[in-house]
Amino acid sequence: MKRMLLASAAMAILTGAASAEEVKIGISIGFTGPLESLAPAMAAGAELAMKEVSDSGKLLEGSTLVPVRADSTCIDAAAATAAAERIVTSDRVKAIMGGMCSGETIATLQNVAMPNGIVMISPSATSPALSTMESNGLFFRTSPSDARQGQVMSEIMAARGIKKVAVTYTNNDYGKGLADSFVAAFKAAGGDVTIVAAHEDGKADYSAEVGALAAAGGEVLVIAGYIDQGGGGVLRAAIDSGAFDTFEFPDGMVSQTLEDRFGKEINGSFGQNPAAAGEGRDKYVAMGKEHGFDGTSAFSAESYDAVALMAFAMEAAKSSDPAQWKTKVMEVANAPGEKIYPGELAKGLELIKAGQDVDYVGATAVELVPPGESAGSYREVQFTDGKLEVVGYR
Repeated sequence: MKRMLLASAAMAILTGAASAEEVKIGISIGFTGPLESLAPAMAAGAELAMKEVSDSGKLLEGSTLVPVRADSTCIDAAAATAAAERIVTSDRVKAIMGGMCSGETIATLQNVAMPNGIVMISPSATSPALSTMESNGLFFRTSPSDARQGQVMSEIMAARGIKKVAVTYTNNDYGKGLADSFVAAFKAAGGDVTIVAAHEDGKADYSAEVGALAAAGGEVLVIAGYIDQGGGGVLRAAIDSGAFDTFEFPDGMVSQTLEDRFGKEINGSFGQNPAAAGEGRDKYVAMGKEHGFDGTSAFSAESYDAVALMAFAMEAAKSSDPAQWKTKVMEVANAPGEKIYPGELAKGLELIKAGQDVDYVGATAVELVPPGESAGSYREVQFTDGKLEVVGYR
């Protein structure tokens, strides 16, 4: 009997030790490409959440989260797929925080995540096509669909008394989806769209594109593109030619880079990007400052929230197996439950372990709606004296 008890005790010790593990999480975003200026703060946000969870010792009996970076390039679907395949097959990640841009996210979801049963939570892929795409319950996003952004853009135009606009968009899933959404909303509200024209990324000269936009006219030029690529090129050509004085900037353009490169040249221009006001955002921005990165940078907060949701869902499922915890993401993201903010991940994990409900508010006022995406809050910005300033939230 004594021998059996000793054996049982030894087995219990071994079982307890084995239950703690290194859970690898992929960070698949465009470290190079048209939004590379946003990637550092996004990665920093995701890795801050992983550190907070790991340091707490509260996840799955002391398990830790280990980041594994992959460069999705943002626009090259083949490169994104190859990068994701590497971290899934070689590094054995249990989830992917990404992708970054919509087209490469779709490719990674269909070609890597679904065949391998890996959960993806994107902080920034906003194409409306992702709302209706089959994902086997493996895809979520902490950013809202561009179907919502298009409506917000139309509302901002109406509030500013703008009736006539020209639109250019980057020729991919993100750009076309957003342009279609905005044009439909703006026309439904009685607005006049003079032209809707695609532009390609990677060109040295956008004078021909701007010439066509200028010929069509409009009070404002909407640039649904990428600041580090064609969107920035179109903006430079439009300013240099004097074709337009005022611009509307969707989320792919709103960044510190926009201010740094164009500053006073775009005074009076405006735009929006996903963000929420309140306690969660304030706490996250302060945490970012403490850890040496800009928490106000676009999609950084969404990246932190994506990882936090992964950790909470794992603890709720008592497993790091994506097949188990994918069903818990919506549960930990929404009411009912105690509200959890940035810096409180240990508290949230303790409550979940105790069998209590949590409502993860996070840095972006997280509220996921079917099929698993943010309901959507946006900050409205404008340029005054060469500086990007926040004028409100919608």
